Amino acid sequence: MFPELLQSIGSSLWAVFLIVLFFGGTIFVHELGHFLAARRRGVHIERFSIGFGPKIFAWHGKDGVEYRISWLPLGGYVVLPQLADLGAIEGESKVDVERLPPISYGTKMLVGVAGAAFNVLFAFLLAFALWLAGRPELENITSTRIGYVEPTVKLPDDREVPSPARAAGLRVNDVIRAVDGRTVSDWPDVQEALVLGTGMGPDGQRVAKLTIERAGSLIDVVVHPLRLGEEQTRRIGISSAHEVIVDKIDPGSPAGSWGLQAGDRFQSVDGIPVTGIQALSEYLAQHLKQKFTLVVLRSGQRVQLVAPEEAPMAAHAFSGVEFTTNYRLLYQTPWSLCSQIVDTTFRTLWNLIQPRGDVTLSNLSGPIGIGLGFWRAAQSDYPVRFAIWFAVLLNLNLAIFNLLPIPVLDGGQMVFATIARLRRRALPANFIMSAQGVFMVLLLSLILYVSVFDVKRLVRDVRADRAETHEPAAPAPKPATAP
Repeated sequence: MFPELLQSIGSSLWAVFLIVLFFGGTIFVHELGHFLAARRRGVHIERFSIGFGPKIFAWHGKDGVEYRISWLPLGGYVVLPQLADLGAIEGESKVDVERLPPISYGTKMLVGVAGAAFNVLFAFLLAFALWLAGRPELENITSTRIGYVEPTVKLPDDREVPSPARAAGLRVNDVIRAVDGRTVSDWPDVQEALVLGTGMGPDGQRVAKLTIERAGSLIDVVVHPLRLGEEQTRRIGISSAHEVIVDKIDPGSPAGSWGLQAGDRFQSVDGIPVTGIQALSEYLAQHLKQKFTLVVLRSGQRVQLVAPEEAPMAAHAFSGVEFTTNYRLLYQTPWSLCSQIVDTTFRTLWNLIQPRGDVTLSNLSGPIGIGLGFWRAAQSDYPVRFAIWFAVLLNLNLAIFNLLPIPVLDGGQMVFATIARLRRRALPANFIMSAQGVFMVLLLSLILYVSVFDVKRLVRDVRADRAETHEPAAPAPKPATAP
């Protein structure tokens, strides 16, 4: 009990460290970009803060700048009174702006874009490190081969209907090569292409065209996705093929009594190839209370095991058994990884404003979701590598988000500066302050809104973990997953 408590505390501290290091580092790098660009261009710098709101502690440097750490870790700021009056957000400036020399349009644009530029540079450096070290990927996401086709799916009103994949005639071992004409190289590509799809038929049904390879031939299959699951995203009822490997077996478990061992790799059950946990679970559920023959690969040798009839399949055959899947190291170039993330981000933003898109604000994540992402990375088998990957994603998303033409964001300030230059006179101060106040309220409301759904996801995950812990008789645990 005590060693487990120490392990839990250590794991939690490690997760907090990764969150502070990479989340805090992302904010610091962004503000450092503004700071260095402003200093380079001779702009007066009054304050450099990590976080918003009241300060936790602060100090003044020899350069006259106040450096502080603030209570609300939702971002950061550099007070540059010559660029913009953001007193409602950053606190009132103590400098008389009228006595400071005006700055050029080019300086405003350079300082405005510097934060995002530093995030992109930081993301590229992290992606370069990940390229050298290799990014771990589970086998169940490295291919596009179908391992299971759900016979039915449950709609939001709890009705069960044939799954779109089953209705379209998709089969186990079909290899998906493209979705809506877009080439896919792994399972996340397949899921992303389906979720971000906007195809809609004349009858109002959602439409996706899958190009699959079957028996050496390429064929096109039209599927009608449904909005399913807690996130209500487009799905068709398929999962990827992967090898099923025994990770651990509890002492005294039924499977241990008939010969199953840790490290065994499932090959077939009653002569049918095992293509994943879900396919295995369905087969066992359909053959209750009868013995079955399992072929596993053990130390390179095929071993045949027979489960006796007195071990009913669905209830006891694999209770006390934990499964996992293989990892591989993916050496993806920094340019490839960064461009892939940027492409997905823009497609997601486009889907948000598309009338036919099914991605909504509730599918996005805020600070809680970001923290949860790093927390999951810390709990994985490769915490640092997964945390670096997530930090690359976070930095690129932050760079793009901050350049959106929204007041209070860098992009909004650059738009104000551009409008002022075109009209050859500054915009009214009251207009700028009002716009910034309104959009600050909207931005905080958005953060609170998406955080509600982050909390719901967290609660759902905790309940799922507790359910697995308190239901040792489950037919077959899911394979280990990564963030």
